[in-house]
Amino acid sequence: MSGVALGIEIVVVFFLALFLLHRYGDFRKQHRMVLFATLLAWFLCFLIVFILPLDVSTSIYNQCKINNNKEKAAVPPTEYSNQSSNSSAPTTSPKEVCHKPWSYIPDGILPVFWRVVYWTSQFLTWLLIPFMQSYARSGGFSISGKVKTALIENAIYYGTYLLIFCSLLIYVAVSPKLHLSWTQLRVIGITAANTWGLFLLVLLLGYGLVEIPRSYWNASCHGHLLAKTYFKASKLMTEKADAEENLEDVMEDVRNASEAIKYNNPLRKCIDTVLRKCPTDYQEKMGRNMDDYEDFDEHGNPCPSKRSLVKLHKQVIYAVQRHNRTQVQWQMLLEEAVHLEDVAKNEASVAHQFVHSFPSSEPPGWISRYFYTPTIEWYWECKLRHWFYRGLAVILMLVSVAVVWSECTFFSTQPVLSLFAVFIQLAEKEYNYFYIEMACFFTIFYLCYCVYSTVFRIRVFNYYYLASHHQTDAYSLQFSGMLFCRLTPPLCLNFLGLIHMDTAISGQQREQTAYTTIMGSMKVLSFIAKGFYIYYPMLILLLCIATYYSLGTRCLNMLGFQQFMGENNMTTDLVDEGRELIRRERRMRQRTEDGEIRRREFRERYRDPQEKYASRNRNSYSELKENNESVMNSSAFAPASRRDRSDQTELLQDAEPLDFNAEEIVETDDRRYTGGRYLSTSLSRGRIFDDV
Repeated sequence: MSGVALGIEIVVVFFLALFLLHRYGDFRKQHRMVLFATLLAWFLCFLIVFILPLDVSTSIYNQCKINNNKEKAAVPPTEYSNQSSNSSAPTTSPKEVCHKPWSYIPDGILPVFWRVVYWTSQFLTWLLIPFMQSYARSGGFSISGKVKTALIENAIYYGTYLLIFCSLLIYVAVSPKLHLSWTQLRVIGITAANTWGLFLLVLLLGYGLVEIPRSYWNASCHGHLLAKTYFKASKLMTEKADAEENLEDVMEDVRNASEAIKYNNPLRKCIDTVLRKCPTDYQEKMGRNMDDYEDFDEHGNPCPSKRSLVKLHKQVIYAVQRHNRTQVQWQMLLEEAVHLEDVAKNEASVAHQFVHSFPSSEPPGWISRYFYTPTIEWYWECKLRHWFYRGLAVILMLVSVAVVWSECTFFSTQPVLSLFAVFIQLAEKEYNYFYIEMACFFTIFYLCYCVYSTVFRIRVFNYYYLASHHQTDAYSLQFSGMLFCRLTPPLCLNFLGLIHMDTAISGQQREQTAYTTIMGSMKVLSFIAKGFYIYYPMLILLLCIATYYSLGTRCLNMLGFQQFMGENNMTTDLVDEGRELIRRERRMRQRTEDGEIRRREFRERYRDPQEKYASRNRNSYSELKENNESVMNSSAFAPASRRDRSDQTELLQDAEPLDFNAEEIVETDDRRYTGGRYLSTSLSRGRIFDDV
């Protein structure tokens, strides 16, 4: 299995990142460069999470081999003598057998692998993706203008990083025992990036470790979850109305600028670029009201300058993105509220089958058709989900307590107080590599989930969102890729400290993982390794206590930012308002569904008679052609009888003209008549085929 597990996981992780990008992004509408950068960022971060457990198991196996070599070198050579057979041979302890893990990776592969993954992810998170974000939002009309704006907007990110880097560089330069070299500069750069990431990581982790278990516990309480959904609907409707009003104001400015800048103005190309960024319906309105061939302006609007057009272009990009974001978030929240109301209605169902108020917009998959039937859905939504979420909340709470305890005690190696270090060392004695890898993977995954979900929960980051069904915009995709690459490396380094696999923090003499080797020796910056990396994570305990008592929520509520507070009067009013909004949206959707049903029934009711009548037309025409031929043949040889003539006349009366286009069908008691585009619905007294 030499390197096979690594290759398999790389392929699996790539397709996992591609699947998630297809689920959240839109391959047809979004720019290829945005999709490629996001896919690469997600792929690299997922690789760190999936491959680091293999690195841990491989380093444990290498440590076992090192211990055996030391024991072998410590045993003195035994002198065999044939003279004294009665002398007893020296007793030696049996050598420990090292079991090779199933996912063993040969030496030399992981260092190169981590070097490529780490530096590529750092290039994405610090240079490429922030630059792409600012470049896309820039209101400039030339490449140089966009580049200049992007560099200025990213100065705050580059400034914070350079501040940390320069501070560490000065410390190394003034230290008499240290000499600058390329290796030390590389370690300083990595330390600066990890310090920046750890600073934000602890703040997010302290909130997520409490809020994630509590959110699952509250999700088991159906009434609480529905009330909170109404509360969010009320607040989101206000934001949605503001976004629509802002978009209207910006579109009015665009219309005035478009009317002021005529076809012969050099700035016309700029205003055309701005118009292409506007929504389609606004483009059509402006196109109908604009006459480019007028050389004068009736309204007397002053001609804007290029700088004002740059500012207007940026406002259009921001207003359209905000409008689209609120629309998508409103649809997601509406679906959630309707589903929760359906659950409340189906709880009293005697048939034990889940009935949806509105059909799903997507066709059901094979899982829904064969496994997730309405009966199973009813038992899951109305009976099992409540207890499952409570059990999951208890499990996550225990994991969060273990994480907080380990973050506060992982610096202690004698005795070992970190719970994760205890579990890993117990499995190491039994050579249970599969347990080691699974424990490492699920712990890192839970930490990542707490951190990344917190980012999209906090109001400050509400500008970005992740919406499934291809509804995530390009800015949110880029932000997620940048954030994952920035926080995943320090998070994994912090995890290695929890399990005492980082010798710079634990101080133990043991085999390091290839990941910590690439990070460099923190002994160059001892005050970071022995100070900041050890004591700063203890701040998680204070943040967890503050989150448990909702101190941040109470402070925001006092400052005027309304938060869901349970029995608060303002919260009750917003919940009632949200309930009315959801009720109104439900009525609107119900009217739309009823209209669609009526139109579908109308088409189905009249489609079959029309098809039947068209078939009758074709049959009548074929019979008419045959009878005409028979009449011509009979008239050439013999006169026809009166009875044959009357039969032919009756047949011709039933036939319609060849250019007839039926639109309506009118049924009477004795005869069937048709109405067309050029014919009346009443019976014509003249026989239109009498002259045949």
